[in-house]
Amino acid sequence: MAFARTCSVALVGVEGVVVEVQADLEPGVAAFTLVGLPDKSLTESRDRVRAAVVNSGAEWPQKKLTVGLSPASVPKAGSGFDLAVACSVLGAAERIDPRVLADIVMIGELGLDGRVRPVRGILPAVLAAADAGYEQVVVPECAAAEASLVPGVSVLGVRSLRQLIALLTDEPVPEEHTDDQARPDPLLAGLRLPGTGAATGMHSTGTAPHDQEHDLADVVGQHSARTAVEVAAAGGHHLFLEGPPGAGKTMLAERLPSILPPLDRQASLEVTAVHSVAGLLPPGNPLIDTPPYCAPHHSATMQALVGGGPGTARPGAVSLSHRGVLFLDETPEFSSRALDALRQPLEAGHVVIARSAGVVRFPARFLMVLAANPCPCGRHTQTNNLCDCPPSAIRRYQARLSGPLLDRVDLRVEVDRVTRTELTAGGTRGDTTATVADRVRTARDRTAARLTGTPWRTNSEIPGRELRNRWHPAPGAMDEAERNLERGVLTARGLDRVLRVAWTVADLTGHDRPDATDVALALQLRTGIPRGVPMTLGATA
Repeated sequence: MAFARTCSVALVGVEGVVVEVQADLEPGVAAFTLVGLPDKSLTESRDRVRAAVVNSGAEWPQKKLTVGLSPASVPKAGSGFDLAVACSVLGAAERIDPRVLADIVMIGELGLDGRVRPVRGILPAVLAAADAGYEQVVVPECAAAEASLVPGVSVLGVRSLRQLIALLTDEPVPEEHTDDQARPDPLLAGLRLPGTGAATGMHSTGTAPHDQEHDLADVVGQHSARTAVEVAAAGGHHLFLEGPPGAGKTMLAERLPSILPPLDRQASLEVTAVHSVAGLLPPGNPLIDTPPYCAPHHSATMQALVGGGPGTARPGAVSLSHRGVLFLDETPEFSSRALDALRQPLEAGHVVIARSAGVVRFPARFLMVLAANPCPCGRHTQTNNLCDCPPSAIRRYQARLSGPLLDRVDLRVEVDRVTRTELTAGGTRGDTTATVADRVRTARDRTAARLTGTPWRTNSEIPGRELRNRWHPAPGAMDEAERNLERGVLTARGLDRVLRVAWTVADLTGHDRPDATDVALALQLRTGIPRGVPMTLGATA
């Protein structure tokens, strides 16, 4: 009996489980049995591996072959086990020394010609291997840059099984060339796969600190909405923009990611892992260091928003916008079932998808921006009577946004129609993206200094009880907010959110703790009721 083993990784969402791939050869009729709860694509690896081994110049053992994937209780899906299966078989056949394979993690799909193709989820798979104590991984050559993002792991990128056999047996490594150097490499196609049902809309991860195509100075007027966008960026607060078509709601939402600070190392790895699993990772620059922006169409299903789908659960829009912005334009046009599904990730910061095959957990700590018209025709305002919608239609339209969902939104702003004077004025407009981004970065630094030693990064993440007990506003600052609670204008959750927004306003204005003016502005942004305070934070009128 001949035996060899190596390791690979099974992904459950964005979390990986190291799987031991064991190969056993016994005398008998030639057969290939694969056990250990494989799915259809993994079961088909028997034919891929056999053809790849033969076309790589190695001899396929003509014996009874059994390949086991352990632990057998963990579901295994995908073609990323091909490389480990092939090497364990060659180790059992003594083509490769089995002792060399024991401490190596191998991830990659094999083509019939022996070339190693990339698979989704390389980064979370290598992270799982590093957490398990493995120090060497073998991945496809075109995915080596992504795997190298994990510190403390030696990454070996190979282009073919023939190259890997030569490296493991100390033989001369053959050169692998494409048939036509002028044609695109088909191996790169495996790094970017469609099928998530949501467009990320990510900005490029270049060296420019801000998105030059989306500048806040392009937004005409809308001083209240600009202030709300700045507060949302500084504190990570959810935002609801309501106003007629053409007022600038989409323009404001598109410019919000450019004033957010760049992602730190930990957040970059989290975002990159999600996009790697979704097959949306740019192959040229694997590390995503800018906040993602996701704007699904209003016809998106609940699975497209929160994740799931048939077979292996995939991340949805809330996970693709993790540490970034999720923009739902024409929010009342989304299905009420899909919108209500957002309530749990808004509170928890993650999505748990339960299926018969297991439970998958995806991160979903995002900044949500809702945009809606005031009525079906979009012309209903308090200042004119141009709307032709009957009152019942307006009530039905506005009722599509449930109270529990809106109660989780910190900032609610009415975006007024742009006047001719504002549109044709040639004077100075609002602050640029760079100016606002500097103020947001300064406010975030103040927040980070206050939250040092805690698990929270922004004011919006702090639990209400911790916020009330550990960080106190100025004496009497919350009196008006508490009176609104007694009158039923605010819920208990709403009062906590007003306090969070007040801390963000204090960070933007440079106050050590919120005073009555900061709380009044937070109340105005929360309720839409004027409180007699200016709605600008350094913006040019």
